[in-house]
Amino acid sequence: MDAVINLSNRLISNVNQSFQRGLMDKIDWSQRLVEVRGSRGVGKTTLLLQKAHELKMTGAKVVYASLDLPYFFSQHLFDFVDEFTKYGGTHLFLDEVHRYPSKNKDSDWSLELKNIYDSFPALKIVYSGSSILHLFKGKGDLSRRKATYLMNGLSFREYLALNSIGEFAILTLEDLLQNHEEIAMDITDKIRPLQHFKAYLKHGFYPFYSGNESVYCRQLQDVVNLIIDADLPYTATISQNAREQLKRLLGAISSSVPYVPNMSKLATLVNVTDHRTLLKYMQLLEEAQLIALLRSDAKGNKQLQKPDKIFLNNTNLKHALSISETNVGSERETFFYNQLTQHEKVTYPQKGDFKVNEKYIFEIGGKNKTQKQIQDLANAYVVSDEIEIGFGKKIPLWLFGMMY
Repeated sequence: MDAVINLSNRLISNVNQSFQRGLMDKIDWSQRLVEVRGSRGVGKTTLLLQKAHELKMTGAKVVYASLDLPYFFSQHLFDFVDEFTKYGGTHLFLDEVHRYPSKNKDSDWSLELKNIYDSFPALKIVYSGSSILHLFKGKGDLSRRKATYLMNGLSFREYLALNSIGEFAILTLEDLLQNHEEIAMDITDKIRPLQHFKAYLKHGFYPFYSGNESVYCRQLQDVVNLIIDADLPYTATISQNAREQLKRLLGAISSSVPYVPNMSKLATLVNVTDHRTLLKYMQLLEEAQLIALLRSDAKGNKQLQKPDKIFLNNTNLKHALSISETNVGSERETFFYNQLTQHEKVTYPQKGDFKVNEKYIFEIGGKNKTQKQIQDLANAYVVSDEIEIGFGKKIPLWLFGMMY
């Protein structure tokens, strides 16, 4: 246990506090059990360490542990926590919970966490894991105990702050629609957003970019393989053949997104015999934050619905996975969909590119895009790339990156 505590103290002491994600202020840290889900590389570990550091500075007894440490291959998490609380432990931060090795067939991380929650009522627990964690059919029912948060990659606003370019307030959709001209003018008085927006689309979504674009692309390719080969098997029962089929499906999608799915053609490419399996694979890739599915109706069992369009989850993945030149129209739509789906309901409309909250219609395009296609619709807006400041119902694309 001493080795885990020493490692925890070192990691907490050395965590960079100069930038914090917007999610930090949205989490209700007073809850006894907090779950933070997200894809590999979005910054979950840093978030946990930053909060642990903050609490430690107030005198709390804190420990951080990644559950894929060799220590936990032979030691029960419950026993570790029991000893920690005997020495006055108050806050427990657990990383990579889905990689915790079960000690027997009747137990797993979820059951141990349930028992810890019930046995140590004074202890606050925060844990993180894969974005597909909620698909895991665990031995312990945490649904009534936990507060759950899904962590996305960096917004354009967060990218600007992380790189010390500028710090700006989070916008709501209503603020943006009503006051976009004034907001854009205020921001462009301080920075040139278009100068940084193109860079963000290529390498700004994941916080681990270190200045070398070719290395970053290889890192993203590795992340994708780890999600499919390592994370998915921990949370869903899938065979080696299924993992290969998932990779083929992702490759087919990345070659021409946004993809209007031809189910028969896709099934042949992926080598699956029925559309139900194909839809299940799409759902898994979406839950893993690798693709995003757009439907005209968001109700019902999504796993049984054919999507109207398929996007990669974010524009960085398009640059890393596609062997062809990135289509600028595809890139614009992918960015808009990714940023809006964090807090809004987005569906596929009969006219326009996106319907938001069953009320607003958005048509995405370049600087010369007009309202011709949506001019007869109420609450319809043109979202234009390559402009700094909009006018009336024409809004800059980059401004939608300031919403989280």
